[in-house]
Amino acid sequence: MSTKTETTKIGSPGMNRMPLVAITTIFTLLLISLAGCTSAEGSILTQNLSEPLGDATAAKIEIDPGDGNLTVDGNLTVDQLVRSEQQLASGTLQYMENQGQPTHTVDTSSGRTILTLKASEGEQPWIRLPWAACNGATEWLIHLNPSVTSEIVAHTDGGNVTMNLASMAITGLLADTGGGNMEVVLPEKTENLSATVKTGGGDVTVAVGSRITGSSTVNASTGAGNVVLRLPGSIAARIHASSGMGKTIVGSQFSKVDDTTYQTPDYDSAADKIEITVSSGAGNVTIETN
Repeated sequence: MSTKTETTKIGSPGMNRMPLVAITTIFTLLLISLAGCTSAEGSILTQNLSEPLGDATAAKIEIDPGDGNLTVDGNLTVDQLVRSEQQLASGTLQYMENQGQPTHTVDTSSGRTILTLKASEGEQPWIRLPWAACNGATEWLIHLNPSVTSEIVAHTDGGNVTMNLASMAITGLLADTGGGNMEVVLPEKTENLSATVKTGGGDVTVAVGSRITGSSTVNASTGAGNVVLRLPGSIAARIHASSGMGKTIVGSQFSKVDDTTYQTPDYDSAADKIEITVSSGAGNVTIETN
């Protein structure tokens, strides 16, 4: 597959059970597909993203790279933050030559800035398994302004998703992929956070910040992979953890309420707390504390 770069700057604009052999075959195919997914042939082009901050102090960021991989962070460069034309978002958006450039819209009429980035559908293979896009051909790398209070909605059909939001002010996160892996670092300091991270078949890792206040919720799930959730040891937490075929591993500092619920002794009386739901259809579910 050849790769070339074309740069464009964008601004504001009741039956019998299935035989065991069949189940084994399907499960094996799923694992093989997740381990080494294919990508479409063709040239990869690159579009540069440079969205001015303007007067925005709050934003909703909607991102859909199609079947590609996605990386999001709050790492605008110092130069971008101190220039007279500060940036709300910057980065690079790859796309296939026969696909067309990603679409980009900005709406400020609702009292906050809504930035939408979406891959053009273009030409797709006439048959594609739902998980065949992880480790996809294209990569989207997006840097967001950490000083802007943001809500993020991100979806990819099957690529991997990596988010380092430690330095950001995030009020809400909804991130999902059809079959890729998910690695998400939530804000180090936040209040009343609502976060959902899910994948159809890959692994999920979520890290919770140490200075979380108010009442927050985190949901992390996968259809077949493993889920690891990392918590600061000082936080009051209630955990609902389940796995269809794997193990559930929860530290001894959590009291067991029922078969799937665990919580810290101070949860009911704590002013600052977090409620967590973690699940996997086939993999292990692990809660780690530090």
